[in-house]
Amino acid sequence: MTTVYAPIADSSPSAFDPHAELAAQLMPHAIDTTSGTRDGAHDEAHLHRVWRSVQGIQAVEGGDLRALLAATLLHDCVNVEKNSPLRTQASRLSAQKAAAVLAGLGWHPERIAVVAHAIEAHSHSAAIAPRSVEARILQDADRLDAIGLIGAARCFYVGGRLGRALYDDADPRAQQRPLDDTRYTIDHFQAKLLRLADGFQTAEGTRRAALRQQRLRDFYEAFLGEVEHG
Repeated sequence: MTTVYAPIADSSPSAFDPHAELAAQLMPHAIDTTSGTRDGAHDEAHLHRVWRSVQGIQAVEGGDLRALLAATLLHDCVNVEKNSPLRTQASRLSAQKAAAVLAGLGWHPERIAVVAHAIEAHSHSAAIAPRSVEARILQDADRLDAIGLIGAARCFYVGGRLGRALYDDADPRAQQRPLDDTRYTIDHFQAKLLRLADGFQTAEGTRRAALRQQRLRDFYEAFLGEVEHG
């Protein structure tokens, strides 16, 4: 049975100060509800966390904060499931939708292009190199949410949604088999999450990533320690 979730209570535009008015305009477009189900890894709380990271990085690195808010709110406005063959197209599809939304609000084409590029380049699976400070900031802020303890929680949440096992009981560290994160959730740590900190784009993002990366590695070792030794 498919469960349909209501929006979280704390979705007030004031969470996106100092551009709450813009947030109120964009929030109706931010969450993809076409499937009728809620993805708790890409919900309003995710947008709040990414926005806080965006603000922290932008304060050091610079960039157009208004464009960054639009990119933050709309970066997952087309949500493609992790196991979909269209997954690598998700950020491009979101960028296209975001451009249409902003054009409808009368944004200048050059500023729309800044937002659209930041969105299309934020995704790890899209493999698009960021060419602007805004794109580098959004990519870093979104990836910060994929590592650390929040990243671990989101990883297991997605694994559960997709029906994946926690780990391979015969070989939890994948020492005698290929990694397979389509079957075992913990494999995603080695396959992707523990590699993300090496690819951050800004100095401030890199600093923050190092702290979260250590927490993620500590969690990974503690988790496997309990599996292997009880």
